[in-house]
Amino acid sequence: MVRHDWTKEEILAIYNKPLMELMYEAATIHRKHHNPNQVQVSTLLSIKTGGCPEDCGYCPQAARYHTDIEGNDLMSINQVKAQALRAKSSGSSRVCMGAAWRNVKDGEEFDQVLEMVRTINKLDMEVCCTLGMLTENQAQRLAEAGLYAYNHNLDSSEEYYKEVISTRGYEDRLKTLANVRKTNVTVCSGGIIGMGEKIEDRAGMLVALTTLNPQPESVPINALVPVEGTPLEEQQPVSIWEMIRMIATTRIVMPETQVRLSAGRTQMSKEGQAMCFFAGANSIFAGDKLLTTPNPDVNEDMELFKELGLQPMEPFVKKEKPQSVEAGASQFNPKGEKPKWSRPGHTIERNEEAKQKAKMKKQEVE
Repeated sequence: MVRHDWTKEEILAIYNKPLMELMYEAATIHRKHHNPNQVQVSTLLSIKTGGCPEDCGYCPQAARYHTDIEGNDLMSINQVKAQALRAKSSGSSRVCMGAAWRNVKDGEEFDQVLEMVRTINKLDMEVCCTLGMLTENQAQRLAEAGLYAYNHNLDSSEEYYKEVISTRGYEDRLKTLANVRKTNVTVCSGGIIGMGEKIEDRAGMLVALTTLNPQPESVPINALVPVEGTPLEEQQPVSIWEMIRMIATTRIVMPETQVRLSAGRTQMSKEGQAMCFFAGANSIFAGDKLLTTPNPDVNEDMELFKELGLQPMEPFVKKEKPQSVEAGASQFNPKGEKPKWSRPGHTIERNEEAKQKAKMKKQEVE
């Protein structure tokens, strides 16, 4: 039974169980709801890189920080199709397209993304997008184009979110997820551990996700990959034991959800990843990059799958393929909306320090 009334205390009690007991409970629940030998494989594609106006402390794509990320304008439809075909041939059933935007804006670029969605859906692949905040009408347009899933991570607990990001509010994340839920598009939402948060914050994030009704169909669990130039560059990577505990706890409180082992896998041994799969992870991102951070080579992943007896999941196993409506037959027209997404405006000291460092570096170059 899926519960929507988990408390932080209950989740903490699960997270802190003896590890072997925790893994056994998670593995038992996993086998009850999923084929333990199948893993859903997604490819994450950055269709527009860098130049983001947000101040997320973990993100090298924020324009205000100085990182080695090269910015790119929106990719062409043909470029995206070529990447999708490559992903399909290597075993991926889903392509997730990410654009470094604060929120979706009606216009030529969004129309181009909608065409990308139609193009990939026609390749018989699941299509996911992560484009920032979006309105109900924009969500409907994506659904009509054939979108399978929309990713919008909560990142952390509501309390700790304020220590990482000041340019948008937690409520905006929840509002976007609610807009997606008004369509037939599935929800993908998770977070990052290792940003300096407490275990209570990890539990708080899971409370926020489990109380959504229905719960997200996909939950990515990311381990922070510290990037030089970002406010969180000095953070120590989380241990594999913390990752296993987070995966197992997520599996127990969200039994029917696809739990995705996401960023940070390059720091994990094969044995560590195997324990995560045993504890309930049944989805990964494949490909050598996750937007801008390193990821294991797809051949390495397929070798690991072979060693563990795992099979990539076929597309549209959990939900039937959506039908794409062509642009000319669309029932939802662009409204040119200008919603007032919040800007909390509080100051995060380490974010400001990283911003000032970036200014100084820019001046040195000039």
